[in-house]
Amino acid sequence: MDNWDEIRTAFQVARMGTVSGAADVLGVHHATVIRHIDALEERLGAKLFQRHARGYTATEAGSDLLQVAQATDDQFTQLAGRIRGQGEGVSGELVITSLASLSPILSPVMAQFQMDNPGLIVRYLTGDRLFRLEYGEAHVAIRAGAAPDQPDNVVQPLAKHVTQLVASKSYIDRHGTPASENDLAQHWFVGHDNPDSRAPFQKWLNDRIPRDRLIYRTMDNRTMRDALLTGVGIGFLPAWEARQHDDLVEVLPALDEWSAALWLVTHVDLHRTTKVQAFLKFLKEQARTWDA
Repeated sequence: MDNWDEIRTAFQVARMGTVSGAADVLGVHHATVIRHIDALEERLGAKLFQRHARGYTATEAGSDLLQVAQATDDQFTQLAGRIRGQGEGVSGELVITSLASLSPILSPVMAQFQMDNPGLIVRYLTGDRLFRLEYGEAHVAIRAGAAPDQPDNVVQPLAKHVTQLVASKSYIDRHGTPASENDLAQHWFVGHDNPDSRAPFQKWLNDRIPRDRLIYRTMDNRTMRDALLTGVGIGFLPAWEARQHDDLVEVLPALDEWSAALWLVTHVDLHRTTKVQAFLKFLKEQARTWDA
């Protein structure tokens, strides 16, 4: 195909569903988008889209073309990510990803690393989506749970993420402290809204209390912490976070099965670059002080 611009335009029209949306993404006039689509359809001798009032929908021929365009776009993204990571100095962008709940312990580390390296821009991407290191979406990932096993990744242990079962003093004043695991079913709890949560501590709790004892349900550690501080129930927090609040009291000794390992993950193509190695070394040194 002689004109990649036309293919890229078709890809964005399919992705956005409208000419105006594709034009915004590409930074061109909507007339240019229409001209590219018309030229590409004429060159191929096939209709790539069905036009309707709500926008554009790919035909079978369009879907075939767009599979190739998607693969090509992914390859360009992968190449760009690798090139950005190949500099010899600690400069440019350093993209780090983790669960948002790890931000309180990771943000001070990343901020200090940036201040030590003024030519660096830190991009910290959080969320439940698994950012794809093989496509250059991030240089370093910090992941929790079982050791990641994606091919072509370098995986190293970072720290143990210790979790405690805590309650506020106001809750204990009203309801007392559980004497043992057997006493848990008589208490009220804060926990994950998702009954199928993969968090080891939530699975442990689900096996020991009736679901109706989980009276305050939320989606992440930050909102769980806020609820625990109000005294509405008992719940789990990372040990490092619980220690920051004098009003929170550990109600049962922590069990190993509640905790999760933290892993450092890098792609083999970027693992040996100067800035990635410098950050990994710095992060490991700081992690020794976490007592997580």
